Amino acid sequence: MARFELKLPKMGESVAEATVTSWLKNVGDTIEADEAVLEIATDKVDSEVPSEVDGTLLEVLFEVDDVVQVGQTLAIIETDADVAVPAPSESDSVEETQPDLVEKIEDTPAVADDSTISTIESSEGRFYSPLVKKIAVAEGISQSELDVIPGTGKNGRVTKNDMLGYLKNRGSKTIVSTTISEKSEVKQSVTKPVTTISVNGEDEIIEMTRMGKLIAHHMVESVQTSAHVQSFIECDVTNIWNWRNKIKNDYEKREGEKLTLTPIFMEAVAKALRDFPMLNISVEGNTIIKHKNINLGMAAALADGNLIVPVIRNADQLNLVGMSKAVNDLAGRARTNRLKPDEIQGGTYTVTNVGTFGSIMGTPIINQPQVGILALGAIRKVPAVIETSEGDFIGIRYKMFLSHSYDHRVVNGALGGQFVKAVADYLEGWDLNREV
Repeated sequence: MARFELKLPKMGESVAEATVTSWLKNVGDTIEADEAVLEIATDKVDSEVPSEVDGTLLEVLFEVDDVVQVGQTLAIIETDADVAVPAPSESDSVEETQPDLVEKIEDTPAVADDSTISTIESSEGRFYSPLVKKIAVAEGISQSELDVIPGTGKNGRVTKNDMLGYLKNRGSKTIVSTTISEKSEVKQSVTKPVTTISVNGEDEIIEMTRMGKLIAHHMVESVQTSAHVQSFIECDVTNIWNWRNKIKNDYEKREGEKLTLTPIFMEAVAKALRDFPMLNISVEGNTIIKHKNINLGMAAALADGNLIVPVIRNADQLNLVGMSKAVNDLAGRARTNRLKPDEIQGGTYTVTNVGTFGSIMGTPIINQPQVGILALGAIRKVPAVIETSEGDFIGIRYKMFLSHSYDHRVVNGALGGQFVKAVADYLEGWDLNREV
């Protein structure tokens, strides 16, 4: 018998600890390699920790709600093998249909040493277990190929069965595409039950979710920390509306994805932050930190109604195509809970789209320790006075409100107003002949 220590894996450069939210296995339970043993949480991102070996759960070293440091041992698993990571067992239903593949994988330890396996690393928010890495090396699967294999584990994690299924149908794009679609549907349909208590058969007491508690804490803390003040401006986006309608079909055919209005707005915000760097700051005590990089937070709605804020790094250095791809990628992975911890940290300014829910404007709460947040209102067709060299007339225009909340401790009204006006100027000055 051998004892294997299940440790908390590294989940991102800036993530040093996680909270145990639930144990999926009890002491004495049998565990298969790559099977999830427990769930952990880092701020807003939840994840599973899989076992790297077959065996029996012998000892649990942390309880639910305990905080664990990266690299600490979470549990002890008793195994029959003399090696830390055994080959896949022949009892797996997928393996039974692939005897040649089983033989190759069982030979993996002799082919794929630690130095070779280290060339395969976690990517796109997915943790690759040593077993998955060994299979990838044994079968000649490159890092780029591994990154696009659909994973059915939590947060898109690739499991042993995912690897075997992929190898069985390797080269079939149709099957991979279908698997991704099915996985997405399954993930979106699985939600944790909310504890409710009926009062006299009428009113109900509903327990807040973990994320709900975190958001409530952050919101209250922000209001208590920053002196919130708002500036509003109405912006004419008729040119943008018409330009996008003109080029969106060609863009989708060329790039393989839709061009929404969000990346256009994010580009304008990034340009304005470059013009007004004293809004690209954060406050720590009595110290102001002026950030060199413009990292834009983009509030995205989750399936349960909560919000998460993935970050577009160095946003001012992206062209519109790059911005569009970043927005679509982060928004898509946010909806399926596949963001990694580093991707929701390090923002220097935040944008939220309240217009998505039909609101014409809002007064958003600052995302600490940042000093500003911009709310995009709904775009409406309204009658407006249009000034021309031949006189004024009334016409139908597409307009929206921009609502800028900022920290009045360090941002005065003039700066706060000038910034949001700069964003509006960039949007209203959109070139109808611009190429993308």
